[in-house]
Amino acid sequence: MSLYHLLQQRAAAGRPVRVGLIGAGKFGSMFLNQAPAMPGVEVVVIADLDPERARTACQNVGWDAARIARTAFVASGAEACADPGVEVIVEATGSPLAGIVHARAAIAAGKHVVMVNVEADVLAGPLLAEEARVRGVVYSLAYGDQPALTCELVDWARACGFEVVAAGKGTKYLPTYHAVIPADVWQHYGLTPDEARRGGMNPQMFNSFLDGTKSAIEMAAIANACDLGVPRDGLQFPPCGVDDLPQILRAKAAGGVLQRDGIVEVVSSLERDGRPVFRDLRWGVYVVLKAPNEYARACFKEYGLKTDPSGWYAAMYKPFHLIGLELGVSVVSAALRGEPTGQPCGFRGDVVAVAKRALRSGETLDGEGGYTVWGKLVPAERSLAEGALPIGLAHKVALLRDIAAGEIVRWVDVAVPESPAVLARREMERRFVASSTAIAAQ
Repeated sequence: MSLYHLLQQRAAAGRPVRVGLIGAGKFGSMFLNQAPAMPGVEVVVIADLDPERARTACQNVGWDAARIARTAFVASGAEACADPGVEVIVEATGSPLAGIVHARAAIAAGKHVVMVNVEADVLAGPLLAEEARVRGVVYSLAYGDQPALTCELVDWARACGFEVVAAGKGTKYLPTYHAVIPADVWQHYGLTPDEARRGGMNPQMFNSFLDGTKSAIEMAAIANACDLGVPRDGLQFPPCGVDDLPQILRAKAAGGVLQRDGIVEVVSSLERDGRPVFRDLRWGVYVVLKAPNEYARACFKEYGLKTDPSGWYAAMYKPFHLIGLELGVSVVSAALRGEPTGQPCGFRGDVVAVAKRALRSGETLDGEGGYTVWGKLVPAERSLAEGALPIGLAHKVALLRDIAAGEIVRWVDVAVPESPAVLARREMERRFVASSTAIAAQ
């Protein structure tokens, strides 16, 4: 049965999937745009720190007065999670600390969770997924965002019997971007500050896309959901177009750039000198796969797949992602099939805070995309062994010592107050450290 058919059945029965949305920003607004066009789906409550902003967002995406009138607008995510009429909670705040609190509240209330907030997922997702399984509900990555779409490609490849060599996404990257700050970000997007402001764009959020932090977070989510490895010292961001994926994204021993097969990586849409890559994958996702035998290898050629020179490695990719416009797939998959569109199953990758410049004792860190740190992807076992500070906790915490540019910030370097997010992170580390250590030994 297709999701659409199942939705039609719920609509015909007068029992729509009832959704609570927390966070009415860009991603949430895109979902709100689609919800009225989805049979059998009803957004019944929207939580935002500014409820009037959420109401305006609904008006901006075309909701009529009747739909707005029958929707509850609240300022508290906890209130949305506790609403007895809600079946699925969509967490789209972007705050890792708030995301963990909301997810745990929703799970405790017996509701499915679609975690748009990948920052929260990387900070404590394996724990949240385990708690959801125990409670008998679904915890899911958000379809339409690149991690869930990559998970789908990985699942397809494995279900077909192919070995997954590499998986990930494309982005715009140059090494100098790691040091970019919000005040300078718009020139890299071809915008003026005034144009960005009129478009309602958040400079720190967009800077996290540029400085490598968001890519690291998304690759950690994929590694944790797909049981894939992580580069030892961060993503390489090799320049690569879609035609070259199977040649570049394979192990060095086979002529590629990867440390080994079976890891995540991001490809850049820019050559290192700034020239555009031919047929880039800036907006898309990919999986590189390996034929299990000579017959499959021959089929790759017969059916026109781009391969490496040996013919053993091939790639499948999706050139675009539509973020919130596709989010409904996760909502209805959780409610109607009881299946996530990607879910962490272990602790393979972590994203640690790295100083963008020389930092002084007493300075306050400002998190993802800010002026002080960027997020670097490392294996979970390395992060734990070095006591590295997760980027998701590098928010409004003061440094206790000077940190050199390019140095990883550690837990002992900062004054981190106790919070529900810190406690959840510590609990996740305790529960999953054994499995991550065992993986590292393989």
